[in-house]
Amino acid sequence: MLYILKIDVEYGDEMERQPKYFVRVLQREKAFNVPIEVTSSLKGVVSGKMMNRMKHESVQCPVVKEEVPFLDCFACESFIRRVKGEVHCFGSKGPSRFSKP
Repeated sequence: MLYILKIDVEYGDEMERQPKYFVRVLQREKAFNVPIEVTSSLKGVVSGKMMNRMKHESVQCPVVKEEVPFLDCFACESFIRRVKGEVHCFGSKGPSRFSKP
């Protein structure tokens, strides 16, 4: 049997994106007020306990030059991965919404 793999060009580009920024994750005492749209979009991806912990984390976004909640960063198009307290960011677009501290 012969199988043919069709490689989507857009999918290939996503996998080959190299991080432009390496941003440290910061801990906060007070949690951010994250919009319901962000939390509901991440419900199936992140557990409730983990989401509660992430509400107390922030990053200094290099795109918008402001401190943003990590959940906004996680939902951003430029987010690539998080490794050992460091976010790898593509840097093309910033988070579309901002949360109030």
